Amino acid sequence: MIDYRGKKIVIIGLGITGLSCINFFISRGVMPCVMDTRMAPPGLNALPENLQYHIGSLQYDWLLAADLIVISPGVTMTIQVLSAVAKAHIEIISDIELFCREAQAPILAITGSNGKSTVTTLLGEMAKAAELVVGIGGNIGIPALNLLHQKYHLYILELSSFQLESTYSLRAVAATILNLTSDHMDRYPFGLQQYRAAKLRVYENASICVVNADDPLTLPICRRDAHHVSFGINMGDYHLHCHPTKTWLCAYDEKVLHSSDMKIIGMHNYTNALAALALADAVNIPRTASIKALATFTGLPHRFQWVLGYKGVSWINDSKSTNVGSTKAAINSLEVEGTLHLLLGGDGKSANFSPLIQCLQQDNIRLYCFGRDGMQLAKLSPSKAILTNTMEQAMRKIADRVQPSDIVLLSPACSSVDQFQNFEMRGNRFAFLAQELTK
Repeated sequence: MIDYRGKKIVIIGLGITGLSCINFFISRGVMPCVMDTRMAPPGLNALPENLQYHIGSLQYDWLLAADLIVISPGVTMTIQVLSAVAKAHIEIISDIELFCREAQAPILAITGSNGKSTVTTLLGEMAKAAELVVGIGGNIGIPALNLLHQKYHLYILELSSFQLESTYSLRAVAATILNLTSDHMDRYPFGLQQYRAAKLRVYENASICVVNADDPLTLPICRRDAHHVSFGINMGDYHLHCHPTKTWLCAYDEKVLHSSDMKIIGMHNYTNALAALALADAVNIPRTASIKALATFTGLPHRFQWVLGYKGVSWINDSKSTNVGSTKAAINSLEVEGTLHLLLGGDGKSANFSPLIQCLQQDNIRLYCFGRDGMQLAKLSPSKAILTNTMEQAMRKIADRVQPSDIVLLSPACSSVDQFQNFEMRGNRFAFLAQELTK
Protein backbone atom coordinates (compact mmCIF):
# COMPACT_ATOMS: atom_id res chain seq x y z
CA MET A 1 0.00 0.00 0.00
CA ILE A 2 1.47 3.33 -1.08
CA ASP A 3 1.66 6.13 1.49
CA TYR A 4 0.27 9.33 -0.06
CA ARG A 5 0.37 11.38 3.15
CA GLY A 6 2.11 14.73 2.70
CA LYS A 7 1.53 14.68 -1.05
CA LYS A 8 -0.36 17.35 -2.96
CA ILE A 9 -3.04 15.43 -4.85
CA VAL A 10 -5.23 17.00 -7.54
CA ILE A 11 -8.22 15.22 -9.04
CA ILE A 12 -9.60 16.36 -12.39
CA GLY A 13 -13.23 15.45 -12.99
CA LEU A 14 -16.08 14.76 -10.62
CA GLY A 15 -18.91 12.28 -11.20
CA ILE A 16 -18.75 8.79 -9.71
CA THR A 17 -15.12 8.26 -10.72
CA GLY A 18 -13.96 11.55 -9.22
CA LEU A 19 -15.85 10.89 -5.99
CA SER A 20 -14.31 7.43 -5.72
CA CYS A 21 -10.86 9.02 -6.03
CA ILE A 22 -11.66 11.61 -3.37
CA ASN A 23 -12.89 8.94 -0.96
CA PHE A 24 -9.84 6.79 -1.67
CA PHE A 25 -7.39 9.54 -0.68
CA ILE A 26 -9.41 10.65 2.36
CA SER A 27 -9.39 7.04 3.60
CA ARG A 28 -5.59 7.22 3.42
CA GLY A 29 -5.30 10.46 5.36
CA VAL A 30 -4.97 12.86 2.42
CA MET A 31 -7.33 15.70 1.54
CA PRO A 32 -7.04 16.22 -2.23
CA CYS A 33 -8.10 19.19 -4.35
CA VAL A 34 -10.59 18.68 -7.16
CA MET A 35 -11.43 20.60 -10.32
CA ASP A 36 -13.89 20.20 -13.17
CA THR A 37 -14.34 22.22 -16.34
CA ARG A 38 -18.14 21.96 -16.03
CA MET A 39 -20.01 24.62 -14.07
CA ALA A 40 -22.38 22.11 -12.47
CA PRO A 41 -20.58 18.75 -12.46
CA PRO A 42 -22.35 15.69 -11.02
CA GLY A 43 -21.33 14.95 -7.45
CA LEU A 44 -20.63 18.57 -6.50
CA ASN A 45 -23.11 18.42 -3.60
CA ALA A 46 -21.42 15.28 -2.24
CA LEU A 47 -18.03 16.92 -1.63
CA PRO A 48 -16.72 17.17 1.95
CA GLU A 49 -17.11 20.69 3.37
CA ASN A 50 -13.38 21.25 3.89
CA LEU A 51 -12.32 20.10 0.41
CA GLN A 52 -11.00 22.72 -2.00
CA TYR A 53 -12.58 22.63 -5.44
CA HIS A 54 -12.59 24.70 -8.62
CA ILE A 55 -15.24 24.49 -11.36
CA GLY A 56 -15.65 25.97 -14.82
CA SER A 57 -12.03 25.56 -15.91
CA LEU A 58 -8.75 23.93 -14.99
CA GLN A 59 -6.77 25.65 -12.26
CA TYR A 60 -3.26 25.75 -13.74
CA ASP A 61 -1.49 26.83 -10.54
CA TRP A 62 -2.91 23.85 -8.63
CA LEU A 63 -1.74 21.48 -11.34
CA LEU A 64 1.82 22.82 -11.40
CA ALA A 65 2.03 22.55 -7.59
CA ALA A 66 0.76 18.95 -7.52
CA ASP A 67 2.77 15.84 -6.70
CA LEU A 68 0.18 13.61 -8.36
CA ILE A 69 -2.77 14.27 -10.68
CA VAL A 70 -5.60 11.79 -11.15
CA ILE A 71 -7.79 12.33 -14.20
CA SER A 72 -11.25 10.97 -14.92
CA PRO A 73 -11.76 8.99 -18.15
CA GLY A 74 -13.56 11.86 -19.86
CA VAL A 75 -10.49 14.10 -19.60
CA THR A 76 -8.04 13.76 -22.47
CA MET A 77 -4.30 13.96 -21.86
CA THR A 78 -3.86 15.95 -25.06
CA ILE A 79 -5.33 19.22 -23.79
CA GLN A 80 -2.69 21.91 -23.73
CA VAL A 81 -2.64 22.48 -19.98
CA LEU A 82 -2.01 18.80 -19.20
CA SER A 83 0.66 18.55 -21.89
CA ALA A 84 2.51 21.38 -20.18
CA VAL A 85 2.10 19.73 -16.77
CA ALA A 86 3.40 16.43 -18.10
CA LYS A 87 6.48 18.19 -19.46
CA ALA A 88 7.09 19.42 -15.89
CA HIS A 89 7.38 15.70 -14.93
CA ILE A 90 4.30 15.74 -12.72
CA GLU A 91 2.71 12.28 -12.67
CA ILE A 92 -0.75 12.03 -14.28
CA ILE A 93 -2.64 8.76 -13.79
CA SER A 94 -6.11 7.21 -13.96
CA ASP A 95 -8.24 5.80 -11.16
CA ILE A 96 -7.46 2.36 -12.63
CA GLU A 97 -3.76 2.97 -12.09
CA LEU A 98 -4.47 3.86 -8.45
CA PHE A 99 -6.46 0.65 -8.12
CA CYS A 100 -3.78 -1.53 -9.70
CA ARG A 101 -1.20 -0.24 -7.23
CA GLU A 102 -3.39 -1.41 -4.34
CA ALA A 103 -5.16 -4.57 -5.58
CA GLN A 104 -4.25 -7.78 -3.73
CA ALA A 105 -6.21 -10.29 -5.85
CA PRO A 106 -5.82 -11.53 -9.45
CA ILE A 107 -7.27 -9.29 -12.16
CA LEU A 108 -9.08 -10.24 -15.36
CA ALA A 109 -9.17 -7.25 -17.74
CA ILE A 110 -11.64 -6.80 -20.59
CA THR A 111 -11.71 -4.13 -23.27
CA GLY A 112 -12.85 -3.79 -26.87
CA SER A 113 -15.17 -1.67 -28.97
CA ASN A 114 -18.21 -3.87 -28.37
CA GLY A 115 -19.36 -6.52 -25.94
CA LYS A 116 -17.27 -5.43 -22.93
CA SER A 117 -20.15 -5.24 -20.48
CA THR A 118 -21.69 -8.50 -21.67
CA VAL A 119 -18.43 -10.43 -21.30
CA THR A 120 -17.61 -8.77 -17.96
CA THR A 121 -21.02 -9.59 -16.52
CA LEU A 122 -21.08 -13.15 -17.90
CA LEU A 123 -17.59 -13.81 -16.56
CA GLY A 124 -18.74 -12.51 -13.19
CA GLU A 125 -21.63 -14.98 -13.24
CA MET A 126 -19.18 -17.80 -13.97
CA ALA A 127 -17.06 -16.80 -10.97
CA LYS A 128 -20.12 -16.55 -8.72
CA ALA A 129 -21.32 -19.99 -9.87
CA ALA A 130 -17.94 -21.27 -8.67
CA GLU A 131 -18.65 -19.61 -5.29
CA LEU A 132 -15.83 -17.14 -5.68
CA VAL A 133 -16.11 -13.73 -4.03
CA VAL A 134 -15.63 -11.52 -7.08
CA GLY A 135 -15.29 -7.76 -7.46
CA ILE A 136 -16.71 -6.48 -10.76
CA GLY A 137 -16.28 -2.88 -11.85
CA GLY A 138 -14.23 -0.30 -13.72
CA ASN A 139 -16.08 1.04 -16.73
CA ILE A 140 -19.19 -0.85 -15.61
CA GLY A 141 -21.15 -0.37 -12.41
CA ILE A 142 -18.86 0.12 -9.42
CA PRO A 143 -15.78 2.36 -9.76
CA ALA A 144 -12.66 0.23 -9.40
CA LEU A 145 -11.43 2.05 -6.30
CA ASN A 146 -14.63 1.20 -4.45
CA LEU A 147 -13.77 -2.47 -4.88
CA LEU A 148 -10.89 -1.98 -2.43
CA HIS A 149 -13.34 -1.71 0.47
CA GLN A 150 -13.52 -5.50 0.91
CA LYS A 151 -11.51 -8.61 0.10
CA TYR A 152 -12.15 -10.60 -3.08
CA HIS A 153 -10.82 -13.80 -4.59
CA LEU A 154 -10.83 -12.21 -8.04
CA TYR A 155 -11.32 -8.84 -9.75
CA ILE A 156 -13.01 -8.54 -13.14
CA LEU A 157 -12.51 -5.12 -14.72
CA GLU A 158 -14.16 -3.65 -17.79
CA LEU A 159 -11.76 -1.04 -19.12
CA SER A 160 -12.26 1.68 -21.70
CA SER A 161 -9.56 3.07 -23.95
CA PHE A 162 -9.85 6.33 -22.00
CA GLN A 163 -8.99 4.56 -18.74
CA LEU A 164 -6.12 2.62 -20.29
CA GLU A 165 -4.43 5.76 -21.68
CA SER A 166 -3.07 6.64 -18.24
CA THR A 167 -2.77 3.19 -16.64
CA TYR A 168 0.73 1.74 -16.24
CA SER A 169 0.72 -0.90 -13.47
CA LEU A 170 -1.98 -3.28 -14.70
CA ARG A 171 -0.73 -6.86 -14.45
CA ALA A 172 -3.70 -8.97 -15.42
CA VAL A 173 -3.72 -12.74 -15.07
CA ALA A 174 -5.56 -12.65 -18.41
CA ALA A 175 -6.58 -9.73 -20.60
CA THR A 176 -8.59 -9.44 -23.78
CA ILE A 177 -9.44 -7.01 -26.54
CA LEU A 178 -12.71 -8.43 -27.80
CA ASN A 179 -12.73 -6.52 -31.09
CA LEU A 180 -11.67 -3.20 -32.57
CA THR A 181 -13.77 -0.98 -34.80
CA SER A 182 -13.73 2.74 -35.45
CA ASP A 183 -15.08 4.45 -32.32
CA HIS A 184 -14.50 7.66 -30.37
CA MET A 185 -12.81 9.26 -33.37
CA ASP A 186 -13.64 12.64 -31.85
CA ARG A 187 -11.16 11.69 -29.09
CA TYR A 188 -8.60 10.09 -31.43
CA PRO A 189 -7.90 12.56 -34.27
CA PHE A 190 -5.13 10.35 -35.69
CA GLY A 191 -7.64 7.59 -36.35
CA LEU A 192 -8.09 3.91 -35.66
CA GLN A 193 -4.43 3.15 -34.94
CA GLN A 194 -4.31 5.77 -32.19
CA TYR A 195 -7.45 4.24 -30.66
CA ARG A 196 -5.92 0.76 -31.02
CA ALA A 197 -2.73 1.85 -29.28
CA ALA A 198 -4.74 2.80 -26.20
CA LYS A 199 -6.58 -0.55 -26.23
CA LEU A 200 -3.35 -2.56 -26.64
CA ARG A 201 -2.15 -1.26 -23.29
CA VAL A 202 -4.42 -3.85 -21.63
CA TYR A 203 -1.97 -6.60 -22.68
CA GLU A 204 1.06 -5.01 -21.04
CA ASN A 205 2.33 -7.34 -18.30
CA ALA A 206 -0.63 -9.73 -18.80
CA SER A 207 0.20 -13.41 -18.25
CA ILE A 208 -2.32 -14.54 -20.88
CA CYS A 209 -3.53 -12.51 -23.87
CA VAL A 210 -6.96 -13.64 -25.10
CA VAL A 211 -7.24 -12.47 -28.72
CA ASN A 212 -9.96 -12.49 -31.36
CA ALA A 213 -8.84 -14.79 -34.18
CA ASP A 214 -11.28 -13.02 -36.52
CA ASP A 215 -9.88 -9.54 -35.80
CA PRO A 216 -6.13 -9.02 -36.44
CA LEU A 217 -6.30 -5.61 -34.75
CA THR A 218 -6.72 -7.35 -31.37
CA LEU A 219 -3.32 -9.05 -31.65
CA PRO A 220 -0.57 -7.75 -29.32
CA ILE A 221 2.30 -6.03 -31.07
CA CYS A 222 5.15 -6.45 -28.60
CA ARG A 223 4.04 -9.29 -26.30
CA ARG A 224 5.60 -12.32 -27.95
CA ASP A 225 6.64 -13.54 -24.49
CA ALA A 226 3.03 -13.78 -23.31
CA HIS A 227 0.88 -16.88 -23.66
CA HIS A 228 -1.78 -16.32 -26.33
CA VAL A 229 -5.25 -17.91 -26.38
CA SER A 230 -7.65 -17.22 -29.24
CA PHE A 231 -11.38 -17.27 -29.86
CA GLY A 232 -13.37 -16.88 -33.07
CA ILE A 233 -16.31 -18.01 -35.11
CA ASN A 234 -14.69 -20.68 -37.27
CA MET A 235 -11.15 -20.65 -35.94
CA GLY A 236 -9.37 -20.17 -32.66
CA ASP A 237 -8.71 -22.25 -29.57
CA TYR A 238 -12.27 -21.42 -28.54
CA HIS A 239 -14.58 -21.54 -31.56
CA LEU A 240 -18.06 -22.32 -32.84
CA HIS A 241 -18.92 -25.61 -34.50
CA CYS A 242 -21.73 -24.58 -36.84
CA HIS A 243 -24.26 -26.65 -38.74
CA PRO A 244 -27.50 -25.43 -40.37
CA THR A 245 -29.50 -26.43 -37.27
CA LYS A 246 -26.80 -26.71 -34.59
CA THR A 247 -24.16 -24.43 -33.15
CA TRP A 248 -21.80 -25.68 -30.47
CA LEU A 249 -19.44 -23.66 -28.28
CA CYS A 250 -16.14 -25.50 -28.36
CA ALA A 251 -12.96 -25.26 -26.29
CA TYR A 252 -10.12 -26.70 -28.34
CA ASP A 253 -11.58 -30.06 -29.51
CA GLU A 254 -14.24 -30.31 -26.81
CA LYS A 255 -17.90 -29.42 -27.36
CA VAL A 256 -18.87 -27.40 -24.28
CA LEU A 257 -22.46 -26.26 -24.81
CA HIS A 258 -25.11 -26.18 -27.52
CA SER A 259 -26.40 -22.69 -28.38
CA SER A 260 -30.00 -23.88 -27.93
CA ASP A 261 -29.21 -24.37 -24.24
CA MET A 262 -28.37 -20.67 -23.90
CA LYS A 263 -30.76 -17.77 -23.35
CA ILE A 264 -28.75 -15.20 -25.32
CA ILE A 265 -28.95 -15.24 -29.12
CA GLY A 266 -26.89 -14.02 -32.06
CA MET A 267 -23.49 -14.97 -33.43
CA HIS A 268 -21.82 -11.98 -31.76
CA ASN A 269 -23.16 -13.10 -28.37
CA TYR A 270 -21.86 -16.63 -28.96
CA THR A 271 -18.38 -15.23 -29.59
CA ASN A 272 -18.73 -13.10 -26.44
CA ALA A 273 -19.48 -16.34 -24.61
CA LEU A 274 -16.34 -17.94 -26.05
CA ALA A 275 -14.22 -15.02 -24.83
CA ALA A 276 -15.72 -15.29 -21.34
CA LEU A 277 -15.09 -19.04 -21.31
CA ALA A 278 -11.45 -18.53 -22.32
CA LEU A 279 -10.94 -15.99 -19.54
CA ALA A 280 -12.66 -18.24 -16.99
CA ASP A 281 -10.43 -21.16 -17.97
CA ALA A 282 -7.39 -18.89 -17.61
CA VAL A 283 -8.07 -18.54 -13.87
CA ASN A 284 -9.21 -22.15 -13.46
CA ILE A 285 -12.88 -21.48 -12.83
CA PRO A 286 -14.41 -24.98 -12.95
CA ARG A 287 -15.98 -25.74 -16.31
CA THR A 288 -19.20 -26.87 -14.60
CA ALA A 289 -19.62 -23.40 -13.10
CA SER A 290 -18.95 -21.73 -16.46
CA ILE A 291 -21.51 -23.94 -18.22
CA LYS A 292 -24.11 -23.18 -15.54
CA ALA A 293 -23.60 -19.44 -16.07
CA LEU A 294 -23.66 -19.79 -19.88
CA ALA A 295 -26.97 -21.65 -19.69
CA THR A 296 -28.70 -19.15 -17.39
CA PHE A 297 -27.29 -15.78 -18.49
CA THR A 298 -30.05 -13.69 -20.10
CA GLY A 299 -27.90 -10.84 -21.39
CA LEU A 300 -27.93 -7.16 -20.49
CA PRO A 301 -30.64 -4.59 -21.17
CA HIS A 302 -30.33 -2.63 -24.43
CA ARG A 303 -27.88 -5.16 -25.90
CA PHE A 304 -29.65 -7.13 -28.62
CA GLN A 305 -32.59 -7.47 -26.23
CA TRP A 306 -35.84 -8.97 -27.52
CA VAL A 307 -38.52 -6.68 -26.09
CA LEU A 308 -41.75 -7.59 -27.90
CA GLY A 309 -43.31 -10.11 -30.22
CA TYR A 310 -46.67 -9.15 -31.68
CA LYS A 311 -48.52 -10.59 -34.68
CA GLY A 312 -45.39 -12.34 -35.88
CA VAL A 313 -43.20 -9.22 -35.64
CA SER A 314 -40.16 -9.15 -33.33
CA TRP A 315 -38.93 -5.87 -31.85
CA ILE A 316 -35.27 -5.92 -30.71
CA ASN A 317 -33.63 -3.21 -28.59
CA ASP A 318 -29.91 -2.91 -29.35
CA SER A 319 -29.57 0.71 -28.23
CA LYS A 320 -26.11 0.02 -26.79
CA SER A 321 -24.83 -0.40 -30.37
CA THR A 322 -23.31 3.05 -30.48
CA ASN A 323 -20.74 2.34 -33.20
CA VAL A 324 -20.55 0.79 -36.65
CA GLY A 325 -18.92 -2.47 -35.60
CA SER A 326 -21.61 -3.29 -33.07
CA THR A 327 -24.43 -2.55 -35.52
CA LYS A 328 -22.76 -4.63 -38.20
CA ALA A 329 -22.48 -7.55 -35.78
CA ALA A 330 -26.16 -7.22 -34.84
CA ILE A 331 -27.31 -7.25 -38.47
CA ASN A 332 -25.14 -10.24 -39.32
CA SER A 333 -26.46 -12.17 -36.32
CA LEU A 334 -30.06 -12.14 -37.58
CA GLU A 335 -31.85 -14.54 -39.86
CA VAL A 336 -34.92 -12.68 -41.14
CA GLU A 337 -37.69 -14.42 -43.06
CA GLY A 338 -39.53 -11.17 -43.81
CA THR A 339 -38.18 -7.60 -43.81
CA LEU A 340 -35.62 -6.16 -41.42
CA HIS A 341 -36.67 -2.64 -40.41
CA LEU A 342 -33.41 -1.10 -39.14
CA LEU A 343 -33.37 2.08 -37.04
CA LEU A 344 -30.12 4.04 -37.46
CA GLY A 345 -29.22 7.45 -36.10
CA GLY A 346 -27.91 9.78 -33.44
CA ASP A 347 -24.46 11.31 -33.04
CA GLY A 348 -21.88 9.25 -34.92
CA LYS A 349 -18.91 10.90 -33.16
CA SER A 350 -17.15 11.54 -36.49
CA ALA A 351 -17.29 7.83 -37.41
CA ASN A 352 -16.93 6.42 -40.91
CA PHE A 353 -20.24 4.65 -41.66
CA SER A 354 -19.12 3.09 -44.95
CA PRO A 355 -18.33 -0.37 -43.44
CA LEU A 356 -22.10 -0.78 -43.07
CA ILE A 357 -22.74 -0.56 -46.81
CA GLN A 358 -22.07 -4.22 -47.59
CA CYS A 359 -24.46 -5.64 -45.00
CA LEU A 360 -27.16 -3.15 -46.03
CA GLN A 361 -27.28 -4.53 -49.58
CA GLN A 362 -29.64 -7.36 -48.65
CA ASP A 363 -32.95 -7.03 -50.49
CA ASN A 364 -35.04 -7.41 -47.33
CA ILE A 365 -33.56 -4.48 -45.36
CA ARG A 366 -35.25 -1.09 -44.98
CA LEU A 367 -33.52 1.81 -43.23
CA TYR A 368 -35.12 4.41 -40.99
CA CYS A 369 -32.58 7.13 -40.25
CA PHE A 370 -32.96 9.88 -37.66
CA GLY A 371 -31.08 12.36 -35.53
CA ARG A 372 -27.94 14.41 -36.09
CA ASP A 373 -26.31 12.00 -38.54
CA GLY A 374 -29.52 10.62 -40.02
CA MET A 375 -28.93 12.17 -43.44
CA GLN A 376 -25.39 10.77 -43.63
CA LEU A 377 -26.69 7.29 -42.74
CA ALA A 378 -29.52 7.48 -45.27
CA LYS A 379 -26.93 8.07 -48.02
CA LEU A 380 -25.54 4.57 -47.38
CA SER A 381 -28.50 3.11 -49.26
CA PRO A 382 -30.76 5.94 -50.50
CA SER A 383 -33.29 3.73 -52.27
CA LYS A 384 -34.01 1.82 -49.04
CA ALA A 385 -33.89 4.71 -46.57
CA ILE A 386 -36.54 6.90 -44.95
CA LEU A 387 -35.23 10.01 -43.17
CA THR A 388 -36.97 11.45 -40.11
CA ASN A 389 -36.02 13.90 -37.39
CA THR A 390 -36.68 11.63 -34.39
CA MET A 391 -36.69 7.94 -33.56
CA GLU A 392 -40.38 8.13 -32.64
CA GLN A 393 -41.28 9.48 -36.07
CA ALA A 394 -39.34 6.63 -37.65
CA MET A 395 -41.05 4.03 -35.47
CA ARG A 396 -44.47 5.34 -36.39
CA LYS A 397 -43.63 4.83 -40.05
CA ILE A 398 -42.41 1.32 -39.30
CA ALA A 399 -45.58 0.46 -37.40
CA ASP A 400 -47.62 1.18 -40.54
CA ARG A 401 -45.45 -1.12 -42.67
CA VAL A 402 -44.58 -4.23 -40.65
CA GLN A 403 -45.85 -7.65 -41.67
CA PRO A 404 -45.66 -11.08 -40.00
CA SER A 405 -42.08 -12.50 -39.96
CA ASP A 406 -40.58 -8.98 -39.98
CA ILE A 407 -38.03 -7.79 -37.42
CA VAL A 408 -37.71 -4.25 -36.10
CA LEU A 409 -34.16 -3.61 -34.87
CA LEU A 410 -32.92 -0.52 -33.07
CA SER A 411 -29.16 -0.76 -33.60
CA PRO A 412 -28.30 2.88 -34.26
CA ALA A 413 -24.50 2.84 -34.86
CA CYS A 414 -24.41 6.20 -33.05
CA SER A 415 -24.38 7.62 -29.57
CA SER A 416 -27.65 8.95 -28.22
CA VAL A 417 -26.51 12.32 -26.91
CA ASP A 418 -28.08 14.43 -29.66
CA GLN A 419 -31.63 13.54 -28.57
CA PHE A 420 -31.38 11.40 -25.40
CA GLN A 421 -29.52 11.60 -22.12
CA ASN A 422 -27.97 8.16 -22.69
CA PHE A 423 -28.41 4.91 -24.60
CA GLU A 424 -30.54 3.49 -21.77
CA MET A 425 -33.09 6.26 -22.16
CA ARG A 426 -33.14 5.70 -25.93
CA GLY A 427 -33.66 1.96 -25.46
CA ASN A 428 -36.39 2.45 -22.89
CA ARG A 429 -38.17 4.82 -25.25
CA PHE A 430 -37.93 2.26 -28.04
CA ALA A 431 -39.42 -0.45 -25.83
CA PHE A 432 -42.24 1.85 -24.68
CA LEU A 433 -43.10 2.93 -28.24
CA ALA A 434 -43.02 -0.69 -29.43
CA GLN A 435 -45.72 -1.48 -26.90
CA GLU A 436 -47.74 1.65 -27.68
CA LEU A 437 -47.62 1.29 -31.45
CA THR A 438 -48.75 -2.35 -31.41
CA LYS A 439 -51.82 -1.89 -29.21
